[in-house]
Amino acid sequence: MILPIITYPNEILRQKAKKIKDPKSREVKDLIFDMIAIIEKSGNTLGLAAPQVGQSLQLCIIKLDGKTYILINPKITRKSWGKEVCEEGCLSFPGKFIPIKRCKKITVKALDRKGEKITIKAEGLLSRAMQHEIDHLDGVLFIDR
Repeated sequence: MILPIITYPNEILRQKAKKIKDPKSREVKDLIFDMIAIIEKSGNTLGLAAPQVGQSLQLCIIKLDGKTYILINPKITRKSWGKEVCEEGCLSFPGKFIPIKRCKKITVKALDRKGEKITIKAEGLLSRAMQHEIDHLDGVLFIDR
């Protein structure tokens, strides 16, 4: 089932998403499957956060350079001092692109789809996409930046 994309000003986009207690549950697996399908169908989307499909859960997915990153309960644990400005878009704001200043490099700790702890050191576009999607999980939108 393809879930609808929630667009601004829907309230769920402003809520802090709930932690996922059982990453291996059928509901979480189904949600991951559906979210990957949405990213692939949308064509030029890098990432998607669960609140964008109406699920207030700490889950985001990023597809970049043929690799899929599934982040459950992600937390940014390190940020570089260096920042850069780049234009960003968002499925929840169709057709809107805004220049946003973000850290060049970050380190993220999360759980993967098997519920195992992972640490990702990201830079460039991956770093930007992760910051954008993790913001969604905190109820922060790119128009706030």
